[in-house]
Amino acid sequence: MKALMQDRRVVVVGAGSCGEGWGNGKAAAVLYAREGAQVLAVDRDPIAAEETQRIIREEGGSCDVVSADITREEDVVRLVEAAMDYYGGIDVLHNNVGISMTGGPEETSEEEWERLIRINLTGVFLTCKQVLPIMKLQGSGSIINISSIAALRWIGFPYSAYTTSKAAMLAFTENLAAQYAIYGIRANCILPGLMDTPMIYSPLTSAYGGEVEQMREKRSRQCPMGFMGDAWDIANASLFLASDMSRYVTGTRLVVDGGLSLGAVNPWS
Repeated sequence: MKALMQDRRVVVVGAGSCGEGWGNGKAAAVLYAREGAQVLAVDRDPIAAEETQRIIREEGGSCDVVSADITREEDVVRLVEAAMDYYGGIDVLHNNVGISMTGGPEETSEEEWERLIRINLTGVFLTCKQVLPIMKLQGSGSIINISSIAALRWIGFPYSAYTTSKAAMLAFTENLAAQYAIYGIRANCILPGLMDTPMIYSPLTSAYGGEVEQMREKRSRQCPMGFMGDAWDIANASLFLASDMSRYVTGTRLVVDGGLSLGAVNPWS
């Protein structure tokens, strides 16, 4: 049986993990490779990207690495040129870069706001800007942008800059889907809920009382299913949207949150 991503050329932006364990981008990159893709692992931290590459290559997969800061247009141009040099095309663009910051307008400085928006949102604009002409010439492509359930609802504490960036990503992706469907290009968003990944430990622990285990317990109790998801839940959703399993799916918001967005009475609280 043919692998789902056999010979597909995949650029994963944010393919490293910001700490020990599995981040969403790292898991997605590994899963794409397991399904036969040629993966370009892009990260600002070359050591993190090389760790992803090591795992993929040890499993017999194909992975190259580019270190890039996607807030800089020249870096984005360079990473896209590298993908073309390596593979001759780009079939999937997976945008996973993002930072998290708690606080509302009073607690957030203008500099912090602008930095987060540039990383979480402008970086997606810049990668799409460079990749879309390639996909148009090919007559095909899949763009996957990682948003957040925080784009749709209050999740228990002030999160204004992050929420704004992830909500804007939904509208941006839907515009892409409508404009570029005629070229055979699909664009979709994944909205993770409360996930247990390295990203949450540093910026979010204080919002839950300052203790990691207390944070993990509280976040799990918020979920109707009684536990947080993990990076592999997002990777599996990404594989669906990247592969031909979703060939007729574009402009959608794929929520992966264990029922959190239902707004139902939580039996675990």
